[in-house]
Amino acid sequence: MDVTLHGPDELSPALRLAWHRTMDLSPVYANPFLAPEFAAGVARHRGGARVAVLRENGEPVGFLPFERTAFGVGRAIALGLSDCQALVHRPGVVWDTGELLRACGLAVFEFDHLVEEQQPFAASVTGTFASPVLDLKVGDESYPQWLRGAYPGLAKTTLKKERRLGRDHGEVRFVYDERDPKALRTLMRWKSAQYRRTGRMDRFAKPWIVDLVDDLFQVREEHFTGVLSVVYAGDRPVAAHFGPASRTVFAAWFTAYDPELSYYSPGLMMHLRMAEAAGRDGVRVMDMGRGDKEYKDWLKTRELRVGEGFASRTHPVATAHRMWRRPVRGLRNTVLAHPALRERADRLLKTVGNLRTSGGPAPRGPARRGR
Repeated sequence: MDVTLHGPDELSPALRLAWHRTMDLSPVYANPFLAPEFAAGVARHRGGARVAVLRENGEPVGFLPFERTAFGVGRAIALGLSDCQALVHRPGVVWDTGELLRACGLAVFEFDHLVEEQQPFAASVTGTFASPVLDLKVGDESYPQWLRGAYPGLAKTTLKKERRLGRDHGEVRFVYDERDPKALRTLMRWKSAQYRRTGRMDRFAKPWIVDLVDDLFQVREEHFTGVLSVVYAGDRPVAAHFGPASRTVFAAWFTAYDPELSYYSPGLMMHLRMAEAAGRDGVRVMDMGRGDKEYKDWLKTRELRVGEGFASRTHPVATAHRMWRRPVRGLRNTVLAHPALRERADRLLKTVGNLRTSGGPAPRGPARRGR
């Protein structure tokens, strides 16, 4: 196995084509977060992004996007932001993890959404977690038909609230692929305020994430398209979502809504509309991403498994990194795995959020950085 390193935004057309063809060989790798367009977008706004290209007999057979930080610490590309990670490879390809890390100049490689198929990394996985998905064609039924049969009360209530929203605020309409950048700014402003209210880290306070989303919004390729969807009542935006889509997989990523209209369940309304529209567009699966949320349990048709862990070779940096990061991840996973602890943590975070937002001016929206 020969391994070469490249900048994700500097790959030759031939290598990008080989990467796309490798994605097409297995549905496991059809997720848009595994596309070269996503890695290239991250590289344009964040330092240290690289791609390891694995070759057999001179032919590219595998692609591993990653970020290299100080002292040889490696992370899956956009760790903490990407909902799917993998070494994208042709069927039958195997690798020695230690040799791969050495070729990449890494002592350790950290991941948190690794697809289950990655057997050479299996010994490095410290935990696996459910990642709910929606099959947009369930047997002979479309997803909306399946949902009406599986959860008739949920579907009926959501449609009832949608009709009432139309009566109260104007005709409800849905745009699956909205190209107005002002709607994207509205989504980021809503999401930023939501993070603050709930005591979470505000991702849109990070200029590189704002710029990345702006960048991906412009990408219109076969294996990666940035899709902004919006529910309107009259001319008023009610809910919005931005996420990437490949030909067959749509990744749910950033969803937010106008909190003044929360009574109408606009988040559920958005996901049901997106699932219906994506299915008509030829998408087969909507990936909701790892995480325990009640609405995901309602909407999912099945679950994938994703892993987190640390692939490493014998090196003092790897030992130090695991000693630092593993307890933090372990504590977080313990809280998330126990409903009582998770509820207490949510209440504490919301209290922090209330203190954060009550004492100062309202958020002005995402920070911007000139380019």
